[in-house]
Amino acid sequence: MTDINLKRIAVILGDPTKPDPIKPGNKFDQDDKETVERLKEALATLEGYQFDYFDDHENLFYSLFFQRKEIYLAFNLCDEGYMNDPKQEDRIPVMLDFFSIHYTGAGKMCMVNCYDKSLVKNIAKERKIQIPEGVMINKRKDLEKLSIENYPVIVKTNYGDGSLNINQKSVANNLSELEQAVSELCRVSEDPILIEEFLQGDDITLGIIGNPGLFELLPLIKEDYSGLPKDSPHICGREAKWDESSPYYSIRPVLANLHYKTRKKIVNGSLTLFEALECRDYARFDWRLNSKGIPKLLEINPNPGWCWDGHLARAASFAKYSYPEMLHMILNTAEKRLNL
Repeated sequence: MTDINLKRIAVILGDPTKPDPIKPGNKFDQDDKETVERLKEALATLEGYQFDYFDDHENLFYSLFFQRKEIYLAFNLCDEGYMNDPKQEDRIPVMLDFFSIHYTGAGKMCMVNCYDKSLVKNIAKERKIQIPEGVMINKRKDLEKLSIENYPVIVKTNYGDGSLNINQKSVANNLSELEQAVSELCRVSEDPILIEEFLQGDDITLGIIGNPGLFELLPLIKEDYSGLPKDSPHICGREAKWDESSPYYSIRPVLANLHYKTRKKIVNGSLTLFEALECRDYARFDWRLNSKGIPKLLEINPNPGWCWDGHLARAASFAKYSYPEMLHMILNTAEKRLNL
């Protein structure tokens, strides 16, 4: 029974019954179930709300339609995408807009634009924000037209999520390795391919909770690569997130100790892009320093991972926020934006 004194929150999640190309084995596993349980336990501690969970994507449209008038706010945590398809992540806000249901996080266009890495970098470049040097190709044959002089480079799809298809072999130190990396990527993906300078300084992440005029900047964090074998490329790819048998699984975010000028560039650039791309409520900005310590933008994650051990939660913990407090901050930020 619904308590009319509580704000009813529709928590929208990925569908555990459907394949998921990002996860090991292409499906939800025990770790995913435990992550959702941690989420439910954390949300249950927040007073004044009633949380109802929506993870049946086959019936999501009708479930939201029939319950739309009872929903105070949708907590859109479906970073897997509609039907667990990352390319359909924008379908969720479209659905919610159609039913006039208020929701947390990014709208359709923000999601579409941020999913396109080259578009994001062009927008950044227009605003004098530094980005890695690189080119985009559509197929392996396009390599013949290129003249790559400076190595190493990293090869990745222009569209993607969860570091899909990024591994040690994505870093190429010569033409032969570049051809092999591009061939492998063409074998598993039809998306355009980015070939970018491989920045070898610190991997930096800035988490932001808030909206223009009232931002909470979380502490800057960096990836700790100290546990990797010597000569292993410093990348946080698929292995770091999903493969417990890999040395890359040892990578953990730690506090970043940066020069104040470097920090200022990262913060100012992130805030500029937060507004330019119309992010809402929370977002994560990934940067990397080059050999001279200059930060360059890698990508923007609107509605970034919300799990208890993810980068956003880790950064929040360095600011002394608990996991439930971080989730409450996102909800509260959306309520303020919507004047609820």
